[in-house]
Amino acid sequence: MRGVLSGAIPACKWTILAVQRQVDDLEREVSDEWPWVFDPARAVRPCEFIELLPHIKGKWARDRRLIELGSWQSFILTTIFGWVHRDTGLRRFRDVYLEIPRKNAKSTLSSGVALFMLTADGEPGAEIYSAATTKDQARIVFDDAKQMAERTPDMRTYLGLAILQHSITVAHTASSFKPLAAEGSTLDGLNVHFSVLDELHAHKTRAVYDVIDTARGAREQSLLWNITTAGTDLSGICYERRTHTTKVLERVIDDHSTFGIIYTIDDGDNPFVESSWAKANPNWLVSVLRDDMEAVSRNAENSESSRNNFFTKRLNVWVNGESAWMDMVAWAKCAVPGMSLGDFAGERCWMGLDLAQKKDFAALCLVFQRGDEWHVCIRLYLNELAVQESGNAHLSGWARAGHVIVTDGDITDFDVLAEDMRRYCKLFDVQEIAFDPALSMYFAGKLIEEGLPLVEITQRAMFFTPPLIQVENLVLEKKLKFDGNPVMTWMVSNLVVKVSKFNELRSPTKERPENKIDGPMAMLMALGRALTYEKTEKSFWETLSETT
Repeated sequence: MRGVLSGAIPACKWTILAVQRQVDDLEREVSDEWPWVFDPARAVRPCEFIELLPHIKGKWARDRRLIELGSWQSFILTTIFGWVHRDTGLRRFRDVYLEIPRKNAKSTLSSGVALFMLTADGEPGAEIYSAATTKDQARIVFDDAKQMAERTPDMRTYLGLAILQHSITVAHTASSFKPLAAEGSTLDGLNVHFSVLDELHAHKTRAVYDVIDTARGAREQSLLWNITTAGTDLSGICYERRTHTTKVLERVIDDHSTFGIIYTIDDGDNPFVESSWAKANPNWLVSVLRDDMEAVSRNAENSESSRNNFFTKRLNVWVNGESAWMDMVAWAKCAVPGMSLGDFAGERCWMGLDLAQKKDFAALCLVFQRGDEWHVCIRLYLNELAVQESGNAHLSGWARAGHVIVTDGDITDFDVLAEDMRRYCKLFDVQEIAFDPALSMYFAGKLIEEGLPLVEITQRAMFFTPPLIQVENLVLEKKLKFDGNPVMTWMVSNLVVKVSKFNELRSPTKERPENKIDGPMAMLMALGRALTYEKTEKSFWETLSETT
C-alpha cells in the first residue's frame, strides 16, 4: 500500500483511492463507532489457500509451479476477507467490483477464490456459481477451477472433492460449484453463497445479475464477485456497477459493503507509452509482457479499427463515454456543512432554476460572492411518490435528513418552489434568476409578471462552456464553497461533459437517465450569469490591468 500512495508503484486515480480507503479504514478501526475490525488471520486465509493451487496454463503450468500471488492480488484478498463485524464476526464486504485488463490473471484469481469459498469458508450447503449469459463464458472460471482441483490430488482427497463434468461437489458439507449459462428467468431457486460474474461488461441485460443478487438473501455473508475489463455499453449493468464503485471510492456514497478497485490509465495519459501500460496492468512484466504490449500498441496507434479493443481490453478505458466533469475529491473539500441561507441576508444573489418534469427533481441554486470566493446554496424539490419509488437507495435517507424538500402527492409542487423564490427575492438582493424557457416558460411567466428578475438561458454549449471551465477552476482553487448537501454532491458526480470535435465547445450531460444533474445545471446557470455580470461590471482600466 505504501508504494501506491508514495508513487513508487504506478497507479491510476481509482487504484490510489482504493488503497487510501483501506488505510483510512484501518485508522478508524480503533473507534468504538466503527463497527468493523480487521482480522489478519482471516485476511490471509484465502491467500494461503490459493498459493497451494497450481498454474494450469503456459510456462508456469509446464514447470508445475504453484500460484504465487502478487502484492496487488494479496491487497484485494486481504481487504475483502479481513474486515469483519466486531460483534457478529460476519464479513463486511458482500459486493466486489474488480476492473482489470486482459492478461492480468483475472480468471486464475477468480477460480482460486471460488474453490476457497466452496471448501474453506465454513458455509454449510454452499452454492457457488460461475454465472454468465453464454455457456462458454460461464465455463471459463469453472473449468480453470476444475483443472486446478484435478491437478492437486492431495487437496482433492483431503477436502473430499468430487469432480464431475458440470460440477464440483463436497459431500460432507453438501456444497457445490457449477457454471450457469442462462437468461435470468431460468435461474430461479438459487441460494447463492458466492458467485463470479466474469466479464460483466458482456452482459447485454441485467437479468442474470439481478437474479444472482436477489438469490443471496438467506446467506449471512454471501459474496458477489464482479470481475471484468472495460467495455462500450454505458447503459448496461457493468457500467452501472462501475459508476457505483467510483462514487464509493470518491466518498460520494457511503456503502461499506462494497469493495472495488479499478486498474486503468488516468485522463490525459498517453496510452501508447510504457508508463501508462504499467499503470493500467498490475501484473506488468509478470504476465503482461513488454513485447506483447508494444506490438498491440503499435497496431492500435496505426489502425483505427484496433484502437477501441486496445483501449478497453488492455488499458481498461471505456470507449464512447464522455469525460467526467468534476474532481470529486476537490469538490468534497469545498463543503461547508454549517453554511445556511440566513448567513447571506441582504447580500447580492444570483439564482439558477432547473425545472425538468413535474415527476422529477426541480432545483433552485443561489450563489453569493464574497471577495474572490463564491458561495453556493442548493434547494432540491421532489414529490413524495418519486422518493418512495426511486431506485436510489440513498434518496429516502437524504429526504429524511432534509437534504431534499419533499412535496405532497405524485408530482413535484412548483407552487412550493415559487413561494420560496418570492421569499428569497425579499431576503436577498437578487440580481437575476436564470431559467430555461423550453421547460419553464409558463411557470416563469407568472413570476415575471410579479416583477421577479427572471432571465432566459438557452441550453446551448455556447453558454455552458465558460461556467463549466470556470466552476471547475474555482473548485480546484478552493474558491467555491457549497453547503455540503450530499444530494448535490451526488448530482455533481453524475455530470459529464461532451466536447464538440469541431469547435471545442462543451455541453453538460449525463450517461444514464437515473443519474440526475438538476442541481449542478441550476448552479451552472446561476454562476454563468453571475460570472458574466462580474466581468461586465469591471471598468476598462481593471480589465486592462488583468492582461498586463
